[in-house]
Amino acid sequence: MQVERTHHIDTSVPDGAGLHEYHYEYDLFHFSDGVLRFTVRSYVDQPSEAHFLRIEVRGKSRLMADPDLAQPLFLSASNYLQAQGKRDLRWLISRGNGYETVSRT
Repeated sequence: MQVERTHHIDTSVPDGAGLHEYHYEYDLFHFSDGVLRFTVRSYVDQPSEAHFLRIEVRGKSRLMADPDLAQPLFLSASNYLQAQGKRDLRWLISRGNGYETVSRT
């Protein structure tokens, strides 16, 4: 498994008082095995959480579905994140219901 971690800051232009309307700081993790790639986001102000955002299969991106949670790469990525202190793992589901908790078996 290959792991890539990048840090991002998304912020609005400051207003006249120097305040920002929004400010998000997060890390993106990319886990890949040459065929599959999972993208995960973790906000700096919520260090124990991580959200699986999507999967890429041979370079084609899509939302995740239930069978993706059984992929060996997903399981390895989950273990890696938990070892990094990310105990609350969630995934963005393709059914349109938002995020669902990753259940540990």
